[in-house]
Amino acid sequence: MVLNMNQTIQKNTQIVKKIAAEEGFNYCGISKAVFLETHAPKLENWLNKGHQAQMKWMENHFDKRLDPRLLVPGARSVVSLLLNYYPKEDKRKINGIKISKYALGKDYHKVIKNKLYSVLGKLESSIGEFNSRVFVDSAPVLERAWAEKSGLGWIGKNSMLINKSSGSFYFLAQIISDLELQVDGPIKDYCGTCTACIDSCPTDAILPERTLDSNKCISYLTIELKESIPQSFRNQMENWAFGCDICQDVCPWNRFSTPHKTDDFKPVNELFELSAVDWENLTKESYNKIFKHSAVKRTGFNGLKRNIEFLKME
Repeated sequence: MVLNMNQTIQKNTQIVKKIAAEEGFNYCGISKAVFLETHAPKLENWLNKGHQAQMKWMENHFDKRLDPRLLVPGARSVVSLLLNYYPKEDKRKINGIKISKYALGKDYHKVIKNKLYSVLGKLESSIGEFNSRVFVDSAPVLERAWAEKSGLGWIGKNSMLINKSSGSFYFLAQIISDLELQVDGPIKDYCGTCTACIDSCPTDAILPERTLDSNKCISYLTIELKESIPQSFRNQMENWAFGCDICQDVCPWNRFSTPHKTDDFKPVNELFELSAVDWENLTKESYNKIFKHSAVKRTGFNGLKRNIEFLKME
């Protein structure tokens, strides 16, 4: 009976990873759904120091962030998935304006969630019904912690998950379910003595304990901050109007990055037709047309205009 159960677990695990690959996910790792005990004091300390800045939602659902069983009753497994978004051509600087690689194509939230639902549908057809939920950067889940725990990489000094084979330009997603699956173990840390990301951050946002002070992070300032960008950051933004890739671009492990194969992540053509004057005179109509399906919608029209105006002053 025990042998049959083990065989079922092994078979289901193989099915999960096979279907994930069929849906285009580059890596799939599995962890046991347990309380993230070692992460609790780190998260609490980070919040107490105010490093979440105005992202007040990070303070909510503290226990749920650490225990997947509070999100999915009876959860046994956390399936972590990585999807490459590294572009074929680096066109982020568009007439003086820089946009993070991940935002050049369609909004990853929708693209990946559709893939996850497809994975679930195929799984249920193969192994029967089970209880589960999917997560793509939209719920209280410590995505990087789970990906690290399942052996997909390690948390680098820039707080990003780094895969030894192909770097850090990946979207992360999770499926939490009551399926019993074989777990993967974590791998070692390969950052060594390298401090390229820390040395290259123009705003000194990267902290020693492999976390960020969001108050200083260019990605936070250009996306999540709802107020004016503090004047103290003038001449430090390096032309970033949405997001920032500096700490990833300088990471030695990203020399192994390869172009993604997801059509939805291909850059929007109209984006590269904008001249410097077009950026300065961007209208809401043009914004809605160009960024209709983009993650750039996160900052809103007024937020993007604010960022562009701030860059003009540098």
